[in-house]
Amino acid sequence: MKRNMSEQIVKYLEDRGIEYIFGMCGHTNIAFLAELAKSEKIKFVNVRHEQIASHAADGYARITKKASVVLSTLGPGITNNVTGVATAALDSIPMVVIAGDVQSYYFGKHPHQEVNLHADGAQSEIYRPFVKRVWRVDRAELFPEILEKAFIMAESGRPGPVLIDVPMDMFSAHVEEALFNRVKCNTRKLEKPSIDEELAERVIREIAGAKNPVIHVGGGVKGACATKEFEEFVKHMGIPVSCTLMGKATLPDTNPLMLGMTGFWGTKFINDKCRGADYILAMGTSFKECDSSSWYPDFTFAGPPTKLIHIDIDPAEIGRNYPVEIGVVADLKNALKVLNKVAKRLYPTPRRNPAVEQEIAQAKQAFRDANRAVEESAQFPMSPQRILADLRAAAPADALIVTDVGWNKNGIGQQFSFYTADTFITPGGLATMGFGVPGAMGVKIGAPDKTVIAVVGDGGFGQNPAVLASIAAENVPVVVVIMNNNAFGTIAGLIKAHYDTTFGTLFTRNGEEYAPDYAGIARNYGIDGVSIERAEDFKPELEKAIKANKPIVLDVRMVNIPTPTEGHWDIMTVFSPGKTVHHVSTH
Repeated sequence: MKRNMSEQIVKYLEDRGIEYIFGMCGHTNIAFLAELAKSEKIKFVNVRHEQIASHAADGYARITKKASVVLSTLGPGITNNVTGVATAALDSIPMVVIAGDVQSYYFGKHPHQEVNLHADGAQSEIYRPFVKRVWRVDRAELFPEILEKAFIMAESGRPGPVLIDVPMDMFSAHVEEALFNRVKCNTRKLEKPSIDEELAERVIREIAGAKNPVIHVGGGVKGACATKEFEEFVKHMGIPVSCTLMGKATLPDTNPLMLGMTGFWGTKFINDKCRGADYILAMGTSFKECDSSSWYPDFTFAGPPTKLIHIDIDPAEIGRNYPVEIGVVADLKNALKVLNKVAKRLYPTPRRNPAVEQEIAQAKQAFRDANRAVEESAQFPMSPQRILADLRAAAPADALIVTDVGWNKNGIGQQFSFYTADTFITPGGLATMGFGVPGAMGVKIGAPDKTVIAVVGDGGFGQNPAVLASIAAENVPVVVVIMNNNAFGTIAGLIKAHYDTTFGTLFTRNGEEYAPDYAGIARNYGIDGVSIERAEDFKPELEKAIKANKPIVLDVRMVNIPTPTEGHWDIMTVFSPGKTVHHVSTH
């Protein structure tokens, strides 16, 4: 029996357990929306801008660990989605984007909004550089199979977004119900690769026999839902752990073996421990530039002489930036299960290194002591260090912290202690300004019982303020903290340090500082908004906001000072060749 395509797509998504679709209407997808309106199992999260939809879907996927769904349309719809989908792609986040297109029988005639300057009906080509796969539904009977393949590909191997480009006539086509029933009988998930005990024994003997080993962890362990297995392995082997920005909160910062974040924003102690390692066991990381001090051997990683064992789900990342002694392609959760089993067989008694634990504890205490004055400062505008210290004091131990880009991201990576694993969410690879608030909305939708706090700069908040309309309409109780330095602060610090100007980086009007009333903007969207006027007011207002369990924006003025850096970034060499340049205040 033939049935309407959109009706069957909705039924397929319901059967797959999809609970939310993030998106925006357009003339090419309203046939699907009409059927979605009848669903009692799927909620449509309506947004005012397509980038908000893809960021929210990204946040939802990061916390639920399953593919999210984005609905878009052609032309400016699908191009507005691009940045959010690319953000998800570079951070290995599973996502299925369903975008309407012009009628299949009008390809090349340039109907309304068709992208055909290079090829007929070519809007999907825009996504090819960063999604795992693009499908265009040229034949209606292939749609069920494409849907099934899309979800499997998004969630398998190295996760990531996929795009299904749907000519609008395909949404209204009628196809045999048997075609959808057939894909339901297929395997919905693929078994993920693991390692055998022989290889696990080789890895463990190498790392256990090292004099100064370090485990370096990236976001891949959290993505594989393997934080418990990872903590078990670290506890048994007694090896210190460094992390990338994306790997932050894989292991709680309270763990005595947790060193912290490496690279440009890492501390000298952490970078020196990695550079002095004779063996590094890397898990779920590709040694990105900022995490590795642009691969300069004098700062963070020196391989060789440091020997590297690298485990990752993506073979393309193994050995990309450092040569490997042992390269292992495996799912981190499966691999860690085997590593834990073999480690306990080889070393029945957990290994301890009190001297290393003491060294780490002393370094952390020294950092806290050096930061104490600015963390307790009563100055206003506030010091960013105090904002983060008060945030840590007010937030529950298991609060989910979602950042944007700037001091909020770099400072939290460097200075903020996470007490619970997998509670830090940030746009790493693309470093997308504007991710924070819509990302937090998606996180809260996916984890309604958790406190979710978006920590953003005023530059990032200004990218997508219309997200507040969706937060208000859906009543998503996200707490938004704006670290407001009236600037694109990180770039202001860079240009001031190297070129002694702040041109194009500060927010001014007629030469004077200019800032919108962000709390007032929130209130106009139907959300509580509070402007912090004194440093001592921030923590109690934040505590009140968390307890209220409703959407709220806290606008916190802060001084515009750069995040301290002790690693290296090659752009310093580009901007000021032959010179050692330190960040300076932009005021």
